[in-house]
Amino acid sequence: MIQGDKEKELYRLIESIRDTDAKAYEECARRWDLVAHPLHGLGVLEDDIKQIAALTGSADVSLKRKAVVVCCADNGVVAEGISQTDSSVTGIVADNIAEGRSSVCRMAAVAGCDVIPIDLGIKDYKGHRGVKDIRIGNGTENICEDPAMTREQAAETVIAGIEQVRLLSEKYDIIGVGEMGIGNTTTSAAIISVLLGTDANEVTGRGAGLSNDGLERKRKAVKKAIERSNVSKEDGLGVLAELSGFDLCGMCGLFIGGAIYRVPMIVDGICSQAAALAAWNLTEKAAGAMIGSHISSEPVSEMILNKLGIQSAISARMHLGEGTGAVALMPMLDMALAVYSQGYTFDDGGIKAYEHFK
Repeated sequence: MIQGDKEKELYRLIESIRDTDAKAYEECARRWDLVAHPLHGLGVLEDDIKQIAALTGSADVSLKRKAVVVCCADNGVVAEGISQTDSSVTGIVADNIAEGRSSVCRMAAVAGCDVIPIDLGIKDYKGHRGVKDIRIGNGTENICEDPAMTREQAAETVIAGIEQVRLLSEKYDIIGVGEMGIGNTTTSAAIISVLLGTDANEVTGRGAGLSNDGLERKRKAVKKAIERSNVSKEDGLGVLAELSGFDLCGMCGLFIGGAIYRVPMIVDGICSQAAALAAWNLTEKAAGAMIGSHISSEPVSEMILNKLGIQSAISARMHLGEGTGAVALMPMLDMALAVYSQGYTFDDGGIKAYEHFK
Protein backbone atom coordinates (compact mmCIF):
# COMPACT_ATOMS: atom_id res chain seq x y z
CA MET A 1 0.00 0.00 0.00
CA ILE A 2 1.36 3.40 -1.01
CA GLN A 3 1.46 5.81 1.93
CA GLY A 4 0.61 9.46 1.46
CA ASP A 5 2.62 12.26 3.04
CA LYS A 6 0.24 12.69 5.99
CA GLU A 7 0.22 8.98 6.72
CA LYS A 8 4.03 8.91 6.71
CA GLU A 9 4.10 11.93 9.02
CA LEU A 10 1.69 10.25 11.41
CA TYR A 11 3.80 7.12 11.70
CA ARG A 12 6.92 9.23 12.29
CA LEU A 13 5.14 10.96 15.16
CA ILE A 14 4.03 7.63 16.61
CA GLU A 15 7.60 6.34 16.51
CA SER A 16 8.70 9.28 18.68
CA ILE A 17 6.74 8.02 21.73
CA ARG A 18 9.04 7.14 24.63
CA ASP A 19 8.35 4.59 27.35
CA THR A 20 6.92 5.83 30.64
CA ASP A 21 9.30 6.32 33.59
CA ALA A 22 9.38 3.27 35.87
CA LYS A 23 11.54 5.05 38.47
CA ALA A 24 9.04 7.90 38.85
CA TYR A 25 6.26 5.32 39.22
CA GLU A 26 8.15 3.49 41.97
CA GLU A 27 8.96 6.74 43.81
CA CYS A 28 5.29 7.74 43.69
CA ALA A 29 4.27 4.31 45.00
CA ARG A 30 6.75 4.63 47.89
CA ARG A 31 5.34 8.04 48.80
CA TRP A 32 1.81 6.64 48.85
CA ASP A 33 2.97 3.91 51.23
CA LEU A 34 4.33 6.55 53.65
CA VAL A 35 1.00 8.37 53.90
CA ALA A 36 -0.89 7.38 57.06
CA HIS A 37 -3.78 5.52 55.50
CA PRO A 38 -4.69 1.92 54.63
CA LEU A 39 -2.38 0.78 51.84
CA HIS A 40 -3.99 1.53 48.48
CA GLY A 41 -6.88 3.01 50.45
CA LEU A 42 -7.89 5.34 47.60
CA GLY A 43 -7.82 2.50 45.10
CA VAL A 44 -7.98 3.54 41.45
CA LEU A 45 -7.24 7.17 42.33
CA GLU A 46 -3.86 6.16 43.76
CA ASP A 47 -3.13 4.17 40.61
CA ASP A 48 -4.02 7.21 38.51
CA ILE A 49 -1.55 9.41 40.38
CA LYS A 50 1.17 6.77 39.97
CA GLN A 51 0.45 6.50 36.25
CA ILE A 52 0.63 10.28 35.89
CA ALA A 53 3.99 10.27 37.69
CA ALA A 54 5.30 7.62 35.29
CA LEU A 55 4.04 9.54 32.26
CA THR A 56 5.43 12.92 33.32
CA GLY A 57 8.64 11.47 34.73
CA SER A 58 8.20 13.04 38.18
CA ALA A 59 6.70 11.89 41.48
CA ASP A 60 5.96 15.57 42.21
CA VAL A 61 2.57 15.42 40.48
CA SER A 62 0.69 18.67 39.82
CA LEU A 63 -2.78 18.87 38.26
CA LYS A 64 -3.62 22.53 38.87
CA ARG A 65 -4.06 23.49 35.22
CA LYS A 66 -6.95 21.59 33.66
CA ALA A 67 -8.72 21.60 30.31
CA VAL A 68 -11.21 19.51 28.40
CA VAL A 69 -11.03 19.48 24.60
CA VAL A 70 -14.36 18.85 22.87
CA CYS A 71 -13.93 17.53 19.31
CA CYS A 72 -16.94 18.55 17.23
CA ALA A 73 -17.88 17.12 13.81
CA ASP A 74 -20.80 15.69 11.87
CA ASN A 75 -21.28 12.18 10.56
CA GLY A 76 -22.97 11.28 7.28
CA VAL A 77 -24.42 8.08 8.75
CA VAL A 78 -27.19 10.26 10.25
CA ALA A 79 -28.90 9.72 6.87
CA GLU A 80 -29.69 6.17 8.03
CA GLY A 81 -32.09 7.40 10.72
CA ILE A 82 -29.86 6.35 13.60
CA SER A 83 -30.39 9.40 15.82
CA GLN A 84 -33.27 11.34 17.34
CA THR A 85 -31.98 14.64 15.95
CA ASP A 86 -30.41 15.82 12.71
CA SER A 87 -26.90 17.15 12.13
CA SER A 88 -27.88 20.77 12.83
CA VAL A 89 -27.76 20.00 16.55
CA THR A 90 -23.97 19.53 16.47
CA GLY A 91 -23.40 23.16 15.54
CA ILE A 92 -26.02 24.39 18.01
CA VAL A 93 -24.37 22.54 20.89
CA ALA A 94 -20.90 23.69 19.78
CA ASP A 95 -22.13 27.30 20.00
CA ASN A 96 -23.53 26.67 23.47
CA ILE A 97 -20.24 25.13 24.58
CA ALA A 98 -18.41 28.20 23.29
CA GLU A 99 -20.80 30.41 25.24
CA GLY A 100 -20.30 28.45 28.45
CA ARG A 101 -23.88 27.21 28.61
CA SER A 102 -23.61 23.46 28.01
CA SER A 103 -23.43 20.65 30.56
CA VAL A 104 -19.67 20.26 30.35
CA CYS A 105 -19.19 24.00 30.84
CA ARG A 106 -21.23 24.06 34.05
CA MET A 107 -19.37 21.06 35.42
CA ALA A 108 -16.00 22.43 34.33
CA ALA A 109 -16.68 25.70 36.15
CA VAL A 110 -17.00 23.73 39.39
CA ALA A 111 -13.89 21.67 38.62
CA GLY A 112 -11.71 24.69 37.73
CA CYS A 113 -11.30 23.42 34.18
CA ASP A 114 -11.13 25.31 30.87
CA VAL A 115 -13.35 24.07 28.03
CA ILE A 116 -11.89 24.13 24.51
CA PRO A 117 -14.32 23.25 21.68
CA ILE A 118 -12.77 22.59 18.28
CA ASP A 119 -14.48 22.30 14.90
CA LEU A 120 -13.04 19.40 12.92
CA GLY A 121 -15.95 19.12 10.49
CA ILE A 122 -19.32 20.42 11.66
CA LYS A 123 -21.67 20.31 8.68
CA ASP A 124 -22.39 23.73 7.12
CA TYR A 125 -21.07 25.44 10.25
CA LYS A 126 -20.86 29.22 10.16
CA GLY A 127 -18.26 29.31 12.91
CA HIS A 128 -18.11 30.90 16.34
CA ARG A 129 -15.28 32.97 17.83
CA GLY A 130 -15.22 30.60 20.81
CA VAL A 131 -14.84 27.46 18.67
CA LYS A 132 -11.36 26.74 17.35
CA ASP A 133 -11.43 26.15 13.58
CA ILE A 134 -9.29 23.25 12.40
CA ARG A 135 -11.82 21.89 9.91
CA ILE A 136 -10.77 18.93 7.82
CA GLY A 137 -14.03 18.65 5.88
CA ASN A 138 -17.73 19.54 5.90
CA GLY A 139 -18.80 16.43 7.78
CA THR A 140 -18.05 12.88 6.67
CA GLU A 141 -19.68 10.57 4.15
CA ASN A 142 -22.33 7.99 5.05
CA ILE A 143 -20.28 4.97 6.15
CA CYS A 144 -23.04 2.63 4.96
CA GLU A 145 -22.40 3.74 1.39
CA ASP A 146 -18.82 5.06 1.21
CA PRO A 147 -15.66 5.48 3.29
CA ALA A 148 -16.14 8.20 5.89
CA MET A 149 -13.05 9.97 4.54
CA THR A 150 -9.81 9.30 2.66
CA ARG A 151 -6.79 7.77 4.37
CA GLU A 152 -4.96 11.08 4.03
CA GLN A 153 -7.85 12.91 5.67
CA ALA A 154 -7.85 10.37 8.51
CA ALA A 155 -4.10 10.81 9.02
CA GLU A 156 -4.43 14.61 8.77
CA THR A 157 -7.15 14.62 11.44
CA VAL A 158 -5.20 12.39 13.83
CA ILE A 159 -2.19 14.68 13.35
CA ALA A 160 -4.42 17.69 14.07
CA GLY A 161 -5.31 16.11 17.42
CA ILE A 162 -1.66 15.47 18.19
CA GLU A 163 -0.85 19.07 17.34
CA GLN A 164 -3.49 20.34 19.75
CA VAL A 165 -1.74 18.53 22.59
CA ARG A 166 1.59 20.05 21.58
CA LEU A 167 0.05 23.52 21.70
CA LEU A 168 -1.71 22.90 25.02
CA SER A 169 1.10 21.01 26.77
CA GLU A 170 2.80 24.20 28.01
CA LYS A 171 -0.42 25.53 29.52
CA TYR A 172 -2.17 22.48 31.03
CA ASP A 173 -1.20 19.63 33.34
CA ILE A 174 -4.12 17.35 32.43
CA ILE A 175 -6.65 17.27 29.58
CA GLY A 176 -10.04 15.61 29.25
CA VAL A 177 -11.03 14.22 25.86
CA GLY A 178 -14.66 14.86 24.88
CA GLU A 179 -16.79 15.14 21.76
CA MET A 180 -19.93 16.48 20.17
CA GLY A 181 -21.22 14.98 16.94
CA ILE A 182 -24.65 13.65 16.12
CA GLY A 183 -24.29 10.06 14.90
CA ASN A 184 -20.95 9.39 16.55
CA THR A 185 -22.10 6.53 18.76
CA THR A 186 -22.87 4.72 15.48
CA THR A 187 -19.41 5.34 14.02
CA SER A 188 -17.96 4.41 17.42
CA ALA A 189 -19.86 1.11 17.42
CA ALA A 190 -18.55 0.33 13.94
CA ILE A 191 -14.88 0.81 14.79
CA ILE A 192 -15.28 -0.92 18.16
CA SER A 193 -16.84 -3.95 16.48
CA VAL A 194 -13.91 -4.23 14.04
CA LEU A 195 -11.15 -3.49 16.55
CA LEU A 196 -12.50 -5.90 19.19
CA GLY A 197 -13.68 -8.51 16.68
CA THR A 198 -17.09 -8.42 18.34
CA ASP A 199 -20.56 -8.78 16.81
CA ALA A 200 -22.10 -5.42 15.92
CA ASN A 201 -25.26 -6.08 17.95
CA GLU A 202 -23.21 -6.60 21.09
CA VAL A 203 -21.45 -3.23 20.84
CA THR A 204 -24.31 -1.05 19.55
CA GLY A 205 -26.30 0.78 22.22
CA ARG A 206 -29.02 3.40 22.28
CA GLY A 207 -26.65 6.38 22.29
CA ALA A 208 -28.44 9.59 23.28
CA GLY A 209 -31.71 7.62 23.41
CA LEU A 210 -33.38 5.51 20.73
CA SER A 211 -36.62 3.56 20.48
CA ASN A 212 -36.45 -0.16 19.77
CA ASP A 213 -37.02 0.58 16.07
CA GLY A 214 -34.29 3.20 16.14
CA LEU A 215 -31.88 0.79 17.82
CA GLU A 216 -32.61 -1.82 15.15
CA ARG A 217 -31.88 0.73 12.38
CA LYS A 218 -28.64 1.62 14.12
CA ARG A 219 -27.56 -2.02 14.40
CA LYS A 220 -28.33 -2.60 10.73
CA ALA A 221 -26.36 0.49 9.78
CA VAL A 222 -23.32 -0.65 11.75
CA LYS A 223 -23.44 -4.11 10.17
CA LYS A 224 -23.89 -2.68 6.69
CA ALA A 225 -20.97 -0.30 7.11
CA ILE A 226 -18.66 -3.02 8.36
CA GLU A 227 -19.62 -5.37 5.53
CA ARG A 228 -19.15 -2.62 2.95
CA SER A 229 -15.73 -1.61 4.23
CA ASN A 230 -14.36 -5.14 4.72
CA VAL A 231 -11.52 -3.53 6.67
CA SER A 232 -9.24 -5.33 9.13
CA LYS A 233 -8.10 -4.18 12.57
CA GLU A 234 -4.53 -4.73 11.36
CA ASP A 235 -5.03 -1.61 9.22
CA GLY A 236 -5.69 0.85 12.02
CA LEU A 237 -5.71 3.94 9.84
CA GLY A 238 -7.96 2.16 7.35
CA VAL A 239 -10.51 1.46 10.09
CA LEU A 240 -10.62 5.16 10.93
CA ALA A 241 -10.88 6.24 7.29
CA GLU A 242 -13.63 3.76 6.46
CA LEU A 243 -15.81 3.82 9.55
CA SER A 244 -15.12 6.72 11.92
CA GLY A 245 -15.54 10.49 11.82
CA PHE A 246 -13.44 13.61 12.13
CA ASP A 247 -14.40 13.82 15.80
CA LEU A 248 -13.16 10.30 16.57
CA CYS A 249 -9.96 10.79 14.56
CA GLY A 250 -9.25 14.04 16.38
CA MET A 251 -9.72 12.35 19.75
CA CYS A 252 -7.50 9.49 18.63
CA GLY A 253 -4.83 12.08 17.92
CA LEU A 254 -5.29 13.67 21.34
CA PHE A 255 -4.52 10.36 23.04
CA ILE A 256 -1.45 9.77 20.89
CA GLY A 257 -0.38 13.37 21.49
CA GLY A 258 -0.66 12.80 25.23
CA ALA A 259 1.83 9.94 24.95
CA ILE A 260 4.19 12.00 22.78
CA TYR A 261 4.11 15.17 24.89
CA ARG A 262 3.72 13.46 28.28
CA VAL A 263 0.33 14.94 29.16
CA PRO A 264 -2.26 12.76 30.94
CA MET A 265 -5.46 12.52 28.90
CA ILE A 266 -8.71 11.57 30.63
CA VAL A 267 -10.91 9.16 28.66
CA ASP A 268 -14.59 10.11 28.70
CA GLY A 269 -17.55 7.98 27.55
CA ILE A 270 -18.10 5.52 24.73
CA CYS A 271 -16.98 7.75 21.84
CA SER A 272 -13.86 8.82 23.71
CA GLN A 273 -13.27 5.16 24.61
CA ALA A 274 -13.63 4.15 20.95
CA ALA A 275 -11.06 6.78 19.98
CA ALA A 276 -8.77 5.57 22.76
CA LEU A 277 -9.12 2.03 21.41
CA ALA A 278 -8.24 3.28 17.92
CA ALA A 279 -5.17 5.08 19.30
CA TRP A 280 -4.11 1.93 21.18
CA ASN A 281 -4.57 -0.06 17.99
CA LEU A 282 -2.15 2.28 16.22
CA THR A 283 0.34 2.17 19.11
CA GLU A 284 -0.09 0.44 22.45
CA LYS A 285 2.19 3.07 23.99
CA ALA A 286 -0.73 5.52 23.76
CA ALA A 287 -2.27 3.77 26.78
CA GLY A 288 0.44 5.26 28.98
CA ALA A 289 -1.29 8.64 28.68
CA MET A 290 -4.86 7.38 29.20
CA ILE A 291 -6.62 7.93 32.53
CA GLY A 292 -10.05 6.32 32.78
CA SER A 293 -12.92 8.39 34.16
CA HIS A 294 -16.17 6.41 34.12
CA ILE A 295 -17.90 3.28 32.90
CA SER A 296 -20.48 4.39 30.37
CA SER A 297 -24.03 3.04 30.25
CA GLU A 298 -23.25 1.79 26.73
CA PRO A 299 -23.02 -2.04 26.79
CA VAL A 300 -19.47 -2.34 25.48
CA SER A 301 -17.81 0.26 27.73
CA GLU A 302 -16.30 -2.16 30.24
CA MET A 303 -15.10 -4.42 27.44
CA ILE A 304 -13.10 -1.56 25.90
CA LEU A 305 -11.63 -0.45 29.21
CA ASN A 306 -10.56 -4.02 29.99
CA LYS A 307 -8.93 -4.31 26.58
CA LEU A 308 -6.98 -1.11 27.19
CA GLY A 309 -6.07 -2.13 30.73
CA ILE A 310 -7.74 1.03 32.05
CA GLN A 311 -9.53 1.35 35.39
CA SER A 312 -12.28 3.89 35.96
CA ALA A 313 -13.05 5.44 39.32
CA ILE A 314 -16.66 6.32 38.48
CA SER A 315 -19.50 3.86 37.84
CA ALA A 316 -22.37 6.30 37.39
CA ARG A 317 -23.75 4.85 34.12
CA MET A 318 -23.37 8.24 32.45
CA HIS A 319 -23.88 8.81 28.72
CA LEU A 320 -23.98 12.58 28.33
CA GLY A 321 -20.83 13.11 26.26
CA GLU A 322 -19.08 16.46 25.78
CA GLY A 323 -16.30 15.30 28.13
CA THR A 324 -18.55 15.46 31.20
CA GLY A 325 -17.30 12.18 32.64
CA ALA A 326 -13.69 13.29 32.22
CA VAL A 327 -14.43 16.56 34.03
CA ALA A 328 -16.25 14.68 36.81
CA LEU A 329 -13.03 12.82 37.61
CA MET A 330 -10.92 15.97 37.99
CA PRO A 331 -12.06 16.97 41.52
CA MET A 332 -11.56 13.38 42.64
CA LEU A 333 -7.98 13.45 41.38
CA ASP A 334 -7.48 16.78 43.18
CA MET A 335 -8.67 15.23 46.42
CA ALA A 336 -6.44 12.17 45.99
CA LEU A 337 -3.49 14.42 45.20
CA ALA A 338 -4.17 16.45 48.37
CA VAL A 339 -3.83 13.27 50.43
CA TYR A 340 -0.71 12.25 48.48
CA SER A 341 1.10 15.58 48.79
CA GLN A 342 -0.26 17.00 52.06
CA GLY A 343 -1.35 14.02 54.15
CA TYR A 344 0.60 13.23 57.31
CA THR A 345 2.87 10.20 57.34
CA PHE A 346 2.94 7.20 59.65
CA ASP A 347 6.09 8.65 61.26
CA ASP A 348 4.38 12.03 61.76
CA GLY A 349 1.51 10.36 63.55
CA GLY A 350 3.61 7.99 65.61
CA ILE A 351 1.91 5.03 63.92
CA LYS A 352 3.61 1.84 62.85
CA ALA A 353 3.56 1.74 59.06
CA TYR A 354 1.38 -0.84 57.37
CA GLU A 355 3.15 -3.73 55.65
CA HIS A 356 2.46 -5.16 52.21
CA PHE A 357 1.43 -8.82 52.27
CA LYS A 358 1.12 -10.95 49.17
